[in-house]
Amino acid sequence: MRHGVRAQRDGTYRVHLGREERELLDFLATELLELVAADDDAVARLFPAAYRDDPDAEEEYRRLTRESLVDGRVGALETIRRTATAEQLTQGEADAWLGALNDLRLVLGERLGVTEDLYEDGIDPQDPRAAQLSVYGWLTWLQAELIDALASRL
Repeated sequence: MRHGVRAQRDGTYRVHLGREERELLDFLATELLELVAADDDAVARLFPAAYRDDPDAEEEYRRLTRESLVDGRVGALETIRRTATAEQLTQGEADAWLGALNDLRLVLGERLGVTEDLYEDGIDPQDPRAAQLSVYGWLTWLQAELIDALASRL
């Protein structure tokens, strides 16, 4: 099997990643878990305002939804941590991975100032963000692999 994620006949998803990639995934999930738990400013992109023009409505919305949104993100990240070394994922685990990978990309992309133009000319190896941009690119690839595997069941 080539590197990536593939749907299996038994309803699971086969994950073929190297040890270093699995360790990186676990590390990134752990880091983001800590940021979400601490309500760090770095995760603001994960919780965008629903009512930008109405501060009272926004406060009420956050009061009613914040805990469940945080719980969902924490649960997805914990699933990645628990299954980072797994060879197969259940449907629920694959769904959690997809959400967590999206969150990881959003936070890292925000920190790095990723825009659509960034990859048009390629990453300059002299860019001080080159290593982090490579991680961002890898997360993008992994997310696409998972999307393709999930879509193959439609």
